[in-house]
This record gives sequence, structure tokens and C-alpha cells, in this order.
Amino acid sequence: MITPADLPDTIPLFPLSGALLLPRGRLPLHVFEPRYLAMVDDALKAPGRMIGMIQPIGDSERLQSIGCAGRITSFTETEDGRYMITLTGVSRFRMGEVEEGFTPYKRLRADWAGFDRDLGQPEHDRHMDRTQFLALLARFFELEELQSDWEHLKDAEDELLINALSTLCPFEAEDKQALLEAPSLTTRRETLVTLMEFALRSRNGDEKLQ
Repeated sequence: MITPADLPDTIPLFPLSGALLLPRGRLPLHVFEPRYLAMVDDALKAPGRMIGMIQPIGDSERLQSIGCAGRITSFTETEDGRYMITLTGVSRFRMGEVEEGFTPYKRLRADWAGFDRDLGQPEHDRHMDRTQFLALLARFFELEELQSDWEHLKDAEDELLINALSTLCPFEAEDKQALLEAPSLTTRRETLVTLMEFALRSRNGDEKLQ
């Protein structure tokens, strides 16, 4: 269990559009750019093995103000020197001062204030109607031509279900950011429902909102 005292003042930064890492969630990454290969090498040597995931704003070099730090929990190296890593989400952070020039990648001072719940126990969504939610999800998956293990979804814990769908569903980068910034699991689920309903209404004009 990671405590606030374990969170480092400075973390390496990995800007990647559309990639969503959530606290206690998992994000597989294929790392091949030389500067980010160096970042992984350095992170693996650090005590916490942490990397800060954050999204660019549009096509610019500006970055969103909130990201999520993850710990490297598994990695493999290919014969040609690339890394396949898995990050497990630790805590969201707010952007502090960005440090440039010391490494080929950016580092920043992370502000962890306001995200205490990220270090706690998994959240539950007591307001979720799972039957209704899964019915909407089935229509969305059909629209996107996605497949899933429905029996597994039915049995999944609230947080695992909602966070995995938030990470895997093919939403735009700004939508992923909204899911990241949701203050609670219930709010994230409500945002997820809104995004799925919008996609259904956009392509099927007669799709009725829940």
C-alpha cells in the first residue's frame, strides 16, 4: 500500500494522447522512442518506479493540467531494444513546474493535493443499475463492433468494471480526460454513460436516452 509519504516530489512525464491511466487501473504501453526508452530505464532504477501519464491538448505541445502517475509493475524488453511495460495507476496529480534539460524527456514537480482517495481502497458505485448499464454497454459495443466476456463483466467489481471500460473504450482524448478528472467513481460512470449515449445518438438518430 502506497502512502502519501511515498509519493515523489518529481516524476518523469510521458505525454500520450488518448492513453488513460486511472488509480488502481492498468495501462499496457509499447515504448520505442529513444527518449522514452531512457525514461523507462531511469524509472526502473528509482525506488517507486513511477511514470506520470498525461495528455497533450489537441495537437499542441501544451499539456493537460491533471495526469495520473503509475508504477511499472511488469516489463519485457524485445530483441531490438523496445519495452513492453504495464503501469498500475497510483494517484492523479496536478502539473507543477516542468524541468527540462537534465534528461531527454520532461520531468515535473507533481502536486498530489486533493487526490487522497486515489491511495485508498477501491471505490464502489452504490447508485449504479448494473442491468441497465450493461444493456447500454451492449448496444455501444455492437455499434463499435467490439467484443467482450459478458459473464466476466457481470461479475466484475464496480471500480474494475468502470475503470477498465473508461480505459478501453474508443473515446476521443478530451473525453478520456473528462473520465480521468471525474471526482468519484459514480461521476466517472455517469460520464461514461453520457459518452456512450452520445455515440449511439450520433450514429443512430432514433436511439433513446436512458
